[in-house]
Amino acid sequence: MIQFKTDQGEISVSSAVFTNITGMAATNCFGVKGMAYRSMTDGLVHLLRREAMSKGVSITYNDDETISIELHIVVENGVNLPAVCSSIMNEVRYVVTKNTGVAVKNVDVCVDSMTL
Repeated sequence: MIQFKTDQGEISVSSAVFTNITGMAATNCFGVKGMAYRSMTDGLVHLLRREAMSKGVSITYNDDETISIELHIVVENGVNLPAVCSSIMNEVRYVVTKNTGVAVKNVDVCVDSMTL
């Protein structure tokens, strides 16, 4: 949770806000089928539904009041992976900063699977 102090009081932003915003921004990019989650029981990668896509996002709070984001995604077959990942990084950084006011230090995209 990140806390902002203003002259009128204090604002707390939950990590759920960051994961939901990040998941929505990433899945709106071209070539992204959805968010991924690797099951601990069977080791397989599962495509997450819209309401559970925050499981594919990891948020780390840095000491300099920025955040670092790690995404796990499933992409469509035949897309240019570097282009899709670059698009996701730019989109997530822009949308999170615009909606929360928190600077994003880095965005790491992990492509866990491709679908046909």
